[in-house]
Amino acid sequence: MLKKKTETEETGLDVVNDRLTSMTSKVQDNKKLITICSLAVVAVVVVVLAYVYFFRGPGITKANDAIGAADLAYAQGNDSIALAQYMQVADDFGYDAGNRAALQAAAILYEKGEYQKALDYVDKYSAKEDIIGAAAYSLKGDCYVNLDKLSEAVSAYKDAISQSDDNPAYTPYFMLKLARVYAAQNNHADEADLYKKVLTQYPTYGQANNIDVEKLYDRARLQAEAK
Repeated sequence: MLKKKTETEETGLDVVNDRLTSMTSKVQDNKKLITICSLAVVAVVVVVLAYVYFFRGPGITKANDAIGAADLAYAQGNDSIALAQYMQVADDFGYDAGNRAALQAAAILYEKGEYQKALDYVDKYSAKEDIIGAAAYSLKGDCYVNLDKLSEAVSAYKDAISQSDDNPAYTPYFMLKLARVYAAQNNHADEADLYKKVLTQYPTYGQANNIDVEKLYDRARLQAEAK
């Protein structure tokens, strides 16, 4: 004969049943949440793919075509036409084409002596590669020098030195540019320090480029000591 369940046994069974019911409910809730999250992810993917194929893709093609026309005009010696086209690409497009067009426009404007306008366009350029990025910072420094903004030039040349990542052909070149600005500021101590760094870190640079760096160092050092 089966024993009658005690009140304690009934209570324990009820608790287990309650817990199982609660767990089932949580699982169902989690499934709903997972479904909602999955649908949200799918929606984002659809939007991204639509942007890439219907907007970004054609935009990149159009930008590449536009800068290609500018490159052709420049190669043919039509600087004025090329400049107008580069400026338009830089102003109207993003992507890599618009970025490069900004630097191309800045370089042509600098050659024309339009230093402020060149600075405006080089500021639109985003430095990515070590050497080209360093050259862009150097161009910015050149613009500032010609605009007689020497403090800004110092900052730009420092960026060029940092961006060039110890390249033996370019880093000392930017260092010498910075040294000349220090000389113009009568900051001969920092000027001498840069020449010394060129001599120690890039000992063959001066000879390879017919620059007597040691003579420049001695002169700057004596000027610094005389102050």
